[in-house]
Amino acid sequence: MSLEELWELFPIFLVEHNDRWNLLYEEMKTTLQSILSDYPVKINHIGSSAIPGIWAKNIVDILIEIPKEIDIESVAKIIEKNGFIRMSSEERRISFNYGYTKNGFEDKVYHIHLRYAGDNDELFFRDYLLEHPNVAKDYESLKLRLWKQFEHNRDAYTNAKTAFIRKWTDVAKVEYFGRY
Repeated sequence: MSLEELWELFPIFLVEHNDRWNLLYEEMKTTLQSILSDYPVKINHIGSSAIPGIWAKNIVDILIEIPKEIDIESVAKIIEKNGFIRMSSEERRISFNYGYTKNGFEDKVYHIHLRYAGDNDELFFRDYLLEHPNVAKDYESLKLRLWKQFEHNRDAYTNAKTAFIRKWTDVAKVEYFGRY
């Protein structure tokens, strides 16, 4: 499938916050801890589904951090062997999807982000939104404005949010210096 065909089958869609996302995160965290039991990993719920009260894609984002001395590709292969689809690979970052089918989304959908320890800006942004509900609502407003404009272009949707995310992540890194 071309990228355009994928975006058509898997459009951007936002829904009201669903407390079920925390349960889905805990369920997948248990699964990931089990399949990665030979590795010292840190697993966190990230993304908008981790922020109560704001609209989000019906997708649970999870960050897996591994120690820098572990080969990221070895960990990635274990994740793939357990039914996750590798969506992108960079030297120090690999992402996976779970819950995508040829006919669209399953009931439980996940984006898994595999990184080395310390590559965790999403934690700063998440915590800032959790502790600053007014900024979380501003983020929700931005996402709602961008949704229909970029419904079938995930890259453009993500790029249009970048300045907002970067601004508040930078603020959070100062406020939460040393937290992680």
